[in-house]
Amino acid sequence: MTADEALRRLLHNLDRRGYRFVTPTPATHARNLARNLPGVDVRCILGWNHEFRYEDDHDDLIALLRAADMLDEPGKGVFRSRVRVSTLDDLCFLHSAYPTDQTDAVFFGPDSYRFAAFLRAELPRLPPPRRIVDIGAGTGVGAIVASALAPGAQISMTDINPQALRFAKINAAFNGVRAEFVQTDALASVAGEIDCVIANPPYIADPAHRAYRDGGAEHGGALSLQWAREAAQRLERGGAFLLYTGSAIVGGKDTLKDAFLEALDGFDIGYREIDPDVFGEE
Repeated sequence: MTADEALRRLLHNLDRRGYRFVTPTPATHARNLARNLPGVDVRCILGWNHEFRYEDDHDDLIALLRAADMLDEPGKGVFRSRVRVSTLDDLCFLHSAYPTDQTDAVFFGPDSYRFAAFLRAELPRLPPPRRIVDIGAGTGVGAIVASALAPGAQISMTDINPQALRFAKINAAFNGVRAEFVQTDALASVAGEIDCVIANPPYIADPAHRAYRDGGAEHGGALSLQWAREAAQRLERGGAFLLYTGSAIVGGKDTLKDAFLEALDGFDIGYREIDPDVFGEE
């Protein structure tokens, strides 16, 4: 059994158990880990990432995590998973363990749920797309949600992080989505015509420059603007770019919105605020 097959089996194992876990912000996660819990169940192991001891109920999970090389043993008989699994409705998503401080960490959290809700609100308003490209796909949540909203569309996912594409492939296979996977920066190596691009880019000014977090200059907005420009150059006439991102309000001014309006002059632009304050601890 390969490591990826073990991870797919892990998702099926959890699905049979009726596993459900909604991932909160890192700050909430840290508060939960600081608690002294009386017992550790599957949600504690693969949702909250608590350390745990061997129990018969966890034997199959331990075997699959070992086969996938995703199990740490920080103490004798004490284990900790190096992956987490989150759910969105009936969908399951494999992603990196908490804290996501590795340079190749694959993030899933509150923004993933907001991105999914955004796509569910906006994609049905468009003409049925023939091809959807999710740039910076991460776990693949955007593309996987979009595929259900646009049956028959060709699905492509891109990311510069090979670990993200690895997890996206596993998540897509488990959730029954066929897709193309391209390791590239935005749309650089994506061939063919595109009539719909979706994206939830990093938008935090991260000193460590972690790929899933760092949105670059302009208070973390540079990458969002770059992807918008690339999408504008590649989209067919009548195509659409659906972008969920964060904008730093500086001195009461939404500088990212102004940059979009200037850079995309001549395009129809819809711009709205979904949440006034996300990841306030940052």
